[in-house]
Amino acid sequence: MDDNKQEDMVPNSTSDKIDETTEPVASDPGSVDPEQIDQQTDTESDLTLEQATIADDGEEAKDAEMSSDPIYIANEQLNEQLQTIAQARESLQTQLMDMTSQYQRLAADFENFRKRTQKEKEDLELNIKCSTIAQLLPVIDNFERARAHIKPQNDGEMNIHKSYQGVYKQMVECLKQIGVSPMRPEGEQFDPNLHEAVMRQPTSEYPEGTVIEELMRGYILGDRVLRHAMVKVATEPELSDTTEEPPAEGSED
Repeated sequence: MDDNKQEDMVPNSTSDKIDETTEPVASDPGSVDPEQIDQQTDTESDLTLEQATIADDGEEAKDAEMSSDPIYIANEQLNEQLQTIAQARESLQTQLMDMTSQYQRLAADFENFRKRTQKEKEDLELNIKCSTIAQLLPVIDNFERARAHIKPQNDGEMNIHKSYQGVYKQMVECLKQIGVSPMRPEGEQFDPNLHEAVMRQPTSEYPEGTVIEELMRGYILGDRVLRHAMVKVATEPELSDTTEEPPAEGSED
């Protein structure tokens, strides 16, 4: 029995050693191994890079395939032609606007030149007409003097009188047809634009500045005066400087 007790008391060194070597080390569930994280990150980076490389290769292959496609080439050429046409269209529109503006300016200048030339032509024609008619007015005056002073005495003189009076009437009618009309200033207010005062007569029968008598007839053509009428104009009567002296005192009647 003593031997058995001694055997029980001898420690089992071998089993204790095995247990110590084989016993797992307790790990903290909240702790992370840095080496594992680095390995995982490297792996993910390698995969992403590989995927990007594959995608780039795919796109390059797709571009190469499209660049060799006739339809793609035709579309690119068509787009280039459309851009060229659009640029040419914009350039033509700009040129058209410039030419339109130049045309409008030239048209306005030409219209102003035409109106100015037409006005100068009309003024020239009117000046020539007025100058010619003004030279014929003394002939009309002579006919009028003859009609006022000559008194036919017999049939022969009456025939002569009627003949030159017929010429006078014909000339007056021609002047009327071209727009010449005589002035009738008697009784009107004196107008220096139409009349020329050669005489003044003090009178109380007419207001001051009234034309009393026409001494030489004036004529107008439209709005232009061919010849001013020579007239006599009324003025205020002058007061007499002589006054009657009262009779002296003591004088006899």
